[in-house]
Amino acid sequence: MPHRRFSGSLTAPKVDLFLDLGNPFLNLTVDSFLKIGTVAVGKAAAEEAYHVAKRGSISNHNFEHSLKKMCKEGAYWGTVAGLYVGMEYGMERIRGTRDWKNAMIGGALTGAIVSAASSKSGDKIVMDAIAGGAVATAAEFINYLT
Repeated sequence: MPHRRFSGSLTAPKVDLFLDLGNPFLNLTVDSFLKIGTVAVGKAAAEEAYHVAKRGSISNHNFEHSLKKMCKEGAYWGTVAGLYVGMEYGMERIRGTRDWKNAMIGGALTGAIVSAASSKSGDKIVMDAIAGGAVATAAEFINYLT
């Protein structure tokens, strides 16, 4: 039986913004804030568009609520991303090497700081630090595989 094969690739346009703030730490942190913050805004916009389609209409109040949610999500996730990248870069500079341990420590510190800022429970802070370190380490190992 004849067999056909399709080969090709799909690429998206690459948009890159570079701000030179005169310091690599600041450059990486702000870049991460902007990139992940933009993704979070897009996610919130898609969710709000779904809710508008489901309701069938949008009011002025709902529109303002949607914009506030988009800004809040973008600022929150952008801040977390900027904090993580800053922590990882800081660990790289302190330790003098670039490896998965920087991601683990940076993720743990980020998890602890974000948790401490939003919660007062010591156990919750420790659990979030463990989760942050685990997720960052797993992402680093997956990145090595690809």
